[in-house]
Amino acid sequence: MKELERKLNGYVLTTAEILYHLPDYPDFLQTYIWQEYDLAPKYPTLKKFLDFWESKLDGRLHSVRFASNKLIYPNELRFADSQYKLH
Repeated sequence: MKELERKLNGYVLTTAEILYHLPDYPDFLQTYIWQEYDLAPKYPTLKKFLDFWESKLDGRLHSVRFASNKLIYPNELRFADSQYKLH
C-alpha cells in the first residue's frame, strides 16, 4: 500500500520509545526509537513488533511510551473546482 493510500485509510504515524535492559548488563537501560504507520487505537503493527521483540530478542523490555498523530485530517481534503487537460 502506498504511503498516501495508507494515510487515507486511517493509518497514523506512530512513534514508540522503548526502554529495555541490556542483555549483558541488566542493570542498565538502553533506548530504542521505533516509528511506523499503524492503525489507532489498537496499534496492531506496534503490538506485532513488541511480540517479536519479546520472543526473539535478548533485551528484556522495561517500558514502552508511544504517541501518534494523524498527518492528514478530513478537513484538509477537498475536491478541486477545476480540471485541466494537457495534450
